[in-house]
Amino acid sequence: MGKKFMNPVPTDEAGFDKLIPILKEYINNKAENTPKQTIGPFKTDASIYKTPPESGLRVTWMGHSSLLIEIEGKWILTDPVWNERASFSSWFGPKRFFEAPLPLSELPPIDLVIISHDHYDHLDKQTIRFFSDKHVPFVCSLGVGAILEKWGTPRNYITEVDWGDSVMVDSDCCVITATPARHFSGRGLTGRNETLWSSFVIKGTKHNLFYGADSGWFEGFKEIGDRFGPFDLTMLEIGAYGTYWPDIHMGPDHASNAHLALKGKLMMPIHWGTFNLAPHAWYEPIERLLSYAKQKNIRLFAPEPGKPTEVTGELVSGWWEKYT
Repeated sequence: MGKKFMNPVPTDEAGFDKLIPILKEYINNKAENTPKQTIGPFKTDASIYKTPPESGLRVTWMGHSSLLIEIEGKWILTDPVWNERASFSSWFGPKRFFEAPLPLSELPPIDLVIISHDHYDHLDKQTIRFFSDKHVPFVCSLGVGAILEKWGTPRNYITEVDWGDSVMVDSDCCVITATPARHFSGRGLTGRNETLWSSFVIKGTKHNLFYGADSGWFEGFKEIGDRFGPFDLTMLEIGAYGTYWPDIHMGPDHASNAHLALKGKLMMPIHWGTFNLAPHAWYEPIERLLSYAKQKNIRLFAPEPGKPTEVTGELVSGWWEKYT
């Protein structure tokens, strides 16, 4: 057995002992997990990228945890999944509710791709192979580099990071730092937790961002906020929660608590509205978050999928309302 990575606090990772209860929860579930009507299509106007954002910060949400971040002249892509399914198969598994708003071939020149961990909804073989000959640097959690290399990414374009490690983007003033998360890894029935999972601080000269990827709630968010905050924007998962895995996904309540612990100014909800990954209605996470944000006085940044949007203040697009 190889080395195993561990969470920063004791964590129930919803393993085989929870398989039967989880299956029963899915079977008995009556929520609208998949939209009854077709969502989108959403189309990104790539011509917008020819003009730099006045604020120096613009984000395009491509769905789930895939974000195109323009920060002070640098282009950073997080956990890009352009494939139709978050699965080992092209025939079955969670299917996107809407196509990726922008073809990979129309992306602007990417300075860095961040891979937080190896789960199928964050690490997609087809998407990674597109970049294999594009000379794009990757920053990924420990152990994930071997997967990237296997799929064609040159080893010298891969930087693996442990929690606390920092990487400078293009020898400039944008610094990426890996920080702890409470999750797990593995792409099959075996090999669980043999690669690391991480969140990331993205710090420019004027803007400071937090990309949470996947994580359950833990007190480490306060430690990250105290050390690296305050953050202009926190990008935090609000979807894919369930009764039997509260330790590895936050849901809207704990995600909003994490935002406050991180000392965030604006909170961007991610990891929702794209795949059916949990026994809740596809729109429930954002509706619950709106309620929590009002209670906790949190300013939200929730743009429409595929729409390049400058991060200048609170924005609740409400794009989902016409599909519910």
